[in-house]
Amino acid sequence: MVNSIAKLLLESGAVEFGDFVLASGAPSSYYIDIKVATTNPTILAAIGKAVAEGWDFDTVAGVAVGGIPIAVAVSLASGRPYAIVRKEEKDHGRAGTIIGDVAGRNVLLVEDVTTSGGSVLYGLAALRAAGARVDRVVTVVDREAGAHEALAEKGTSLFALVRVSELLNG
Repeated sequence: MVNSIAKLLLESGAVEFGDFVLASGAPSSYYIDIKVATTNPTILAAIGKAVAEGWDFDTVAGVAVGGIPIAVAVSLASGRPYAIVRKEEKDHGRAGTIIGDVAGRNVLLVEDVTTSGGSVLYGLAALRAAGARVDRVVTVVDREAGAHEALAEKGTSLFALVRVSELLNG
């Protein structure tokens, strides 16, 4: 039985087969393009609702670019504020890496797809440096390729709305 988010991802064409190089640099015979799915308001709302109803938090945060629409959707579904983790620190205007108030807050970090965990590890470190309490990451799709273990080493749990095995074997 394929879960409802997995079904929406498959129906949207977010799963492609071919020869791809992932952000981690690893080769892959398939690619999961959550951004294709999250540009569809119905799918984005379903993802936002699933996360908002599944976890307790003060603020939701996403790493640019993939985590941002998810953080916004979760914020709208939950009525709680969101924060943005920039990929690089801004040196003009209000300099910094984090947009939003996270200091002293219980922050839920969200991501579109996790592979090795590089992006969420960066976000986790940036949020903690800004004074946030972060012990959970929710990803739309876990490629089951090391992110869970990498985050566990940092005292953080990874939860997936969909595991890649559900998409490929569902």
